Amino acid sequence: MEMNSSFWSQVKSSIKNKNGANKLLENWLDPIEYVKTEKNENATKIIFGVPTQFFYFYVNEHLKEKIASELASQTDMQIEVDFVVTGKTANDYNTSLQDVMQNTENLFQSQQAQTQTVNVQPQPKQADNINEDFTFSTFVVGKNSEFAHAATYNVAQNPGANDYNPLLIYGPSGMGKTHLLHAAGNEIRRKYSHSRIIYISAERFLNECVQAMRRQEMDKFRQKYRENADVIVVDDVQYIGRGEATQEEFFHMINAFIEKKKQVILASDRMPKDILGLEDRSRTRLERGLIADITMPDLETRLAILRYKSESMNVKLSEDVIQYVAKISKKSIRELEGNLKKIKMFSELQGLNISIELARKVLAHHENTTQISIEEIQRIVSEYYKIRVTDLKSTSRAKPIVVPRQIAMYLIKKFLDKSLVEIGKAFGGKDHTTVINSLEKVENLQNSDPQFKNDIDELMNQIHNVTGL
Repeated sequence: MEMNSSFWSQVKSSIKNKNGANKLLENWLDPIEYVKTEKNENATKIIFGVPTQFFYFYVNEHLKEKIASELASQTDMQIEVDFVVTGKTANDYNTSLQDVMQNTENLFQSQQAQTQTVNVQPQPKQADNINEDFTFSTFVVGKNSEFAHAATYNVAQNPGANDYNPLLIYGPSGMGKTHLLHAAGNEIRRKYSHSRIIYISAERFLNECVQAMRRQEMDKFRQKYRENADVIVVDDVQYIGRGEATQEEFFHMINAFIEKKKQVILASDRMPKDILGLEDRSRTRLERGLIADITMPDLETRLAILRYKSESMNVKLSEDVIQYVAKISKKSIRELEGNLKKIKMFSELQGLNISIELARKVLAHHENTTQISIEEIQRIVSEYYKIRVTDLKSTSRAKPIVVPRQIAMYLIKKFLDKSLVEIGKAFGGKDHTTVINSLEKVENLQNSDPQFKNDIDELMNQIHNVTGL
């Protein structure tokens, strides 16, 4: 169907119908006007007009993916969406600022839920899909990302001619994996200007592969990815396990790149062994290179990221606001940045300076997040090591019991920051000296025993998945 204003009105109605009585969504959608269509080799770009720069910021952050997805479903085409500011005022559309303010919290909560399942990628600024804003210099390195950052940077210095092929970065959603992928692409493009780089999400790769099969254009598809690129960067690899035929194509593409000493850089929210539906040969191929993990950022790292982000967004925050936002934004870097943008938006809408009172009002629901309990951590550890919770609280000195007990103490201290006395009581009345020794042993073993560190990381991920802490 030809894209025009009438068709866009139908699409808007469809989006509204699928989102029920979300009045705020209507307030943001109604002023968006169709402007023009641009076609290129890879996708069709639809340009829409919005009334103000603030509108542009909001819909670009929160509605772009929803609009692109709906357009793609109705046209069966690869769709990219972009916005331009037209200068019309919100009053021209009878958009009520009061309605927007009243319902903003609902939309933010809705968006938080959607980010768990919707693959949201930064919009490209170059033909190779690499976002030039994501560089190594704009990535804030913390203890949670030191290894992944170093590995990605080293690969970018000498792509293809290293032992790290493929390089796989894995970790929970929102930790900075996509940033590192684009940073690698930008660094390679800067250092090797003639290198041909392709960045793509695994989900889009699968969709293009299926379309190529339907159209009997597999030769063209294979040439695009195997012959017309020197570096392939694939995000959200966990989606590869969805189909056998597409997984076969992905496997052969990776093999072709490695055999020709072309660099492969991947990101996933889980280890290859944990990707559902992934065939053994694909799993071993992904594991054959270098795997670097990104874990949850600690408070020090979150503070550093927040200071950097606020400065880059020209948002002035007092130290008490920075401390508050960093302390309650425990899920991911994405959540941290989202909370900062939310505070910024509310301050602009209300015409108020950002204060600790405003920050607490805007982010009040974060303070009510359910905390994990000592008993829950004990249960997670006991299930992981296939022992009973009562064993953790017993006086047994057997190694299969002692090690999980020490780890459980360590995790309770890390996530709940309980006192040594409180931790000791939770394990059958152990004294504070025993707890101190346990914490020290776990810290030391993580530095000397890679398998032990992997166990700790897996347990921390399980706790994160349960509570978002």
